[in-house]
Amino acid sequence: MNRTVIEGETSPMKKRIIPNAEQQTPHVPGEGWLDLEQLADLEVTSEDAANPIESALVPGRGSGWRAAESGEQTIRLVFNSPQQIQRIALDFIESQTECTQQFVLRWSSDGGHSYREIVRQQWNFSPRGATRESEDYRVDLPHVTTLELKITPDISGRESQATLARLRLA
Repeated sequence: MNRTVIEGETSPMKKRIIPNAEQQTPHVPGEGWLDLEQLADLEVTSEDAANPIESALVPGRGSGWRAAESGEQTIRLVFNSPQQIQRIALDFIESQTECTQQFVLRWSSDGGHSYREIVRQQWNFSPRGATRESEDYRVDLPHVTTLELKITPDISGRESQATLARLRLA
């Protein structure tokens, strides 16, 4: 969100530039991915200060997100205007802990009042074997107002922190 303070005013005025209806949806140049930094507000249940959520959502911002707390975590993208989503790419990396992670990806067309599940999946991570899970889903989701990712880092209930290396939408 771009906020500007009007100089010379006794109380700062905050404003946000919104896209004109005729403007094209912003994309990351050359790749077709949506520019999530411009299109959505983020909600997250926790984040490690060294690994903020932007590290997973904005190319070139770091090596991914990590929760500050153990247990189930929620990452929510609340779009400034409804989006047509045709592709969702996710990467998870867990190289330190053996665990069975579950994630649930859901979407809403009514501002988060109701959700429809896209996918629910479990993956077994092992430091001596599978340390990366990559998913690339082709979807046809019209008028998406909210996209929600819930991650349970270890379904056995052991203390474990959720991670997300990358989330891209097109």
